[in-house]
Amino acid sequence: MKRTFGLILFLIAGLTANAQAPNYDDLKILYADANYEKLTKVAEGYTLKEDQKKNALPFLWLAKGLYKISLSGTDDEKYKNAYKDAIAALGKAMKNDKDGSQLTDHTEFIEEFQFSMATYIENDITAKDYSKASGWILKYYKITKNPVGAKFLDGATKYRKADKGGANTLWKEADLLLGKITSIEDWSEADKMILQLGVLQTAECYLASKQKEKAKTLLNKIAQWYEEDADFKAKYDEIVN
Repeated sequence: MKRTFGLILFLIAGLTANAQAPNYDDLKILYADANYEKLTKVAEGYTLKEDQKKNALPFLWLAKGLYKISLSGTDDEKYKNAYKDAIAALGKAMKNDKDGSQLTDHTEFIEEFQFSMATYIENDITAKDYSKASGWILKYYKITKNPVGAKFLDGATKYRKADKGGANTLWKEADLLLGKITSIEDWSEADKMILQLGVLQTAECYLASKQKEKAKTLLNKIAQWYEEDADFKAKYDEIVN
């Protein structure tokens, strides 16, 4: 009887241990050692496990490894799209982190990654390569909790590509989201950058379609958040004043 009872306790303990998510110390060590290729392999292994594939952290560590590989480079053909694969992994991590609790210790990395993407988008917009910018914007949606700026910018790139119907639909959606926002103080720098860029580009599209009042109204909706920004102020004065 005692042996049976002991066996039951052993089985329960085993099941409990399996039900608990690992702390991923192995992934932390690989990252600290800059062993990024092995990190991605081990992290990917976790993401394929039935009891781990809905956990945010394996995907987060996979994204970290892929991002570092994209910066340092590698001859391994498997990692030729490391940056884009990192976007997918980070997007999955953020989707799995339902209440925002799992990724709180990784905010710095997420914001760095967002900023790198925002820079790509801004460079393509500046170069008037709207098709390329559009592709990055669609990916940016996956790694932000504040999509309003991306929606404005998505609409602007559609307008530049002669899809005025698609542009207007996105602008209406973005305007509804913007109306619910009272502060952007806790936003990442990338999200703030994308909102500013999206609104400025949308305002330019309104001007191009002879809707100056709509451009003024839109700029006034975010002016309070960018009054110290020289580029925004210059464009605001040009259009509104």
